[in-house]
Amino acid sequence: MTKRTVVRVRIGSDEYALRSDRSEEHTRAVAAYVDQALKDVQSMGAVVETHKQAILAALAIADELFAARQGAGDVAGRLQSLTVGLERLLPPGKRPSGAFAPEGDAG
Repeated sequence: MTKRTVVRVRIGSDEYALRSDRSEEHTRAVAAYVDQALKDVQSMGAVVETHKQAILAALAIADELFAARQGAGDVAGRLQSLTVGLERLLPPGKRPSGAFAPEGDAG
């Protein structure tokens, strides 16, 4: 069983006691990130209701997550292409015979 810690943080004008199995530093960093996203929304000035500010901050964070996932997928695809290209440069006896072997290669 993992040890859970309780960390007190402030997000916006409210204080929260967060239970987490992550380190205190990690929990504080995540809370600070959410707090900053909320402040960014508040600095736009148009929205008054706190719950709407929180939703807009969550949408901004989710947008960042989606962009990061897309970027990671793009990097993985480029690495796969580079791997196949590099494998073609290897002598036939050193080429892997697994899933990354190029089609039509006598390996």
